This record gives sequence, structure tokens and C-alpha cells, in this order.
Amino acid sequence: MSETTPFSARQSVQQVEEGSELAPKFDEHGLMPVVTTDLATGEVLMHAHMNAEALAETIRTGEAVYWSRSRKVLWRKGATSGLVQKFRELRIDDDQDAVWLRVEVAGSGASCHVGYRSCFYRVVPTGAAAGQPLQFAESEKTFDPKAVYGDAPNPTRL
Repeated sequence: MSETTPFSARQSVQQVEEGSELAPKFDEHGLMPVVTTDLATGEVLMHAHMNAEALAETIRTGEAVYWSRSRKVLWRKGATSGLVQKFRELRIDDDQDAVWLRVEVAGSGASCHVGYRSCFYRVVPTGAAAGQPLQFAESEKTFDPKAVYGDAPNPTRL
């Protein structure tokens, strides 16, 4: 472990894949993907990224902290909306380059800035239905994004 992060240096495949040390591998941009699911239901709520600082802060605080690729800043989930994600379990994959957070979400339980519970609220038609319009898996929004965020444009769009 270093003085600035709670992570061990990566020394061997055995250590990374079978050992008990947290030795995460970040990509060439210093990021790793994160899948976030609802603790109670297992529903996928969102996909985001963490850098070393976000991962260390998540571990330290017990709340999900991500790296915003569009704004280039740490993103404390729920800081604006109040929909804070408290993780109850944090898992790292076999080669320690992806994270899975199992969370409880404060408030309405929503995690999507568009107002739906999950960021994965649309289904892509496949097979014989390929090319058809996206189908909405969630029919109602959990909260009004304009009431929470105002009319400011979201920097993650286009």
C-alpha cells in the first residue's frame, strides 16, 4: 500500500488473481469501469468510471464516488440530487480492472439523472425486431430532473 492510496502494487498474476491484496489496474486514462446495482433487487442502476482517487474515496466514505469523464472531476453521486448511493458491498473482478458496487440509494431510489430509477431504462429490439424504436422498460420517472437540477444543460449529453 502507498501513502496516498489503500492499494498494493501489482507484482504478479498470482497476487492479483488469487491474492487478498487490493491492487487495481486502471486503463491508459487512469480509469476503470464500475457497474452499480441495487442491493435488494440486483437491478443494474448505472455504469460509470472511477480513477484511483474516486475508488479510494468510495472505500473511505462508504458512498459512491465516481470520475466524471465529461467534467474531469470527482463526482459524488447524490451531491446535487440527494440520491446518495451508500454501498453495502464493493467487489473487484478477477484481474482487478473493474468494480461492482451493490448499493442502497437514498430518497426515491433513483440513480439516473434523466429521472428514471435505472440508467438502463430502454431495451434495444433485436432479432426480427431489430431496427425498431427503442422500447422503454420504465414507464414513469422517479423524480423530475428539472426540479432537481434546474434547466442547466447536462455536460454528459452530446
